[in-house]
Amino acid sequence: MNVGPWLIILTGLSGAGKSQALHALEDLGFFCIDNLPPFLLPELTRFSFSPKFPISRMAVVIDIRGKTLFPDLQNILNKIKEQPINITTLFLEASDEVLIRRFSETRRRHPLSQEGGYLSAGIIKEREMLSPIREMSDIVIDTSYMRVNQLKERLRTYFTSEEEQIFNTTLLSFGFKYGIPMDADMIIDVRFLPNPFYEEHLKNLTGMDASVEDFILSKDVTKNFLKVLDPYLLFFLPKCMEEGKSNVTIAIGCTGGEHRSVTIVREIARKYRNLGFKIFEWHRDLKIGGNN
Repeated sequence: MNVGPWLIILTGLSGAGKSQALHALEDLGFFCIDNLPPFLLPELTRFSFSPKFPISRMAVVIDIRGKTLFPDLQNILNKIKEQPINITTLFLEASDEVLIRRFSETRRRHPLSQEGGYLSAGIIKEREMLSPIREMSDIVIDTSYMRVNQLKERLRTYFTSEEEQIFNTTLLSFGFKYGIPMDADMIIDVRFLPNPFYEEHLKNLTGMDASVEDFILSKDVTKNFLKVLDPYLLFFLPKCMEEGKSNVTIAIGCTGGEHRSVTIVREIARKYRNLGFKIFEWHRDLKIGGNN
């Protein structure tokens, strides 16, 4: 893996998946810019990678949309190689048949197709124009038969080290009476657990207090629930990683979002942090709530 300032030049055929690739690189921590005119690249790198700015990894898309500016890319790349930064040129391509199908499905016009012109003619012309860039590229990926998650996984392999943690799990507690969180990937209802609200000495406390936590976690129903939930999460989370997800939100709800859901979120977070997962907690309806 590269050490120091790192610039990825993302280019390739129209319809080959550059937008999806740019989103994946953004998820991997790259500062991303789409459709940059090539002549701006030298000044951008000098500005962005200077000691005054915290940017260490950047990805820019430069492609045929630059029209007459695009042919200068080769010369410009040679110039910026004089700067003390690591540069990787990533080229995406696909078969003519697949590109034609993708453009037909999206109903978008190819950048080189004039009004009333043939799509296939634009694709052929673009291949010819991009041939020199393809030859000098460090990485060439054919996306013809790739799903988006497969492309993400390929980029993850190229542009992250094994030590980097790029999969985040957010555990969110909430109260059903305030509404279900719409951004959750999974919702778990824990309203069947014993409710501390009906215990006089606990009702004004929350799941952040040890006495409430002890009350809930000591019950057999809670212990059995966690035993059932645990193997499912250990199956579910790795599968999300395989699908190319970078973030998963698991929402755990009770009636008011202050006792049972808070306790279960904190208990799961403790265990899965110890297992090496990157966990964020958010207690949506806890009056003293927050994230950590």
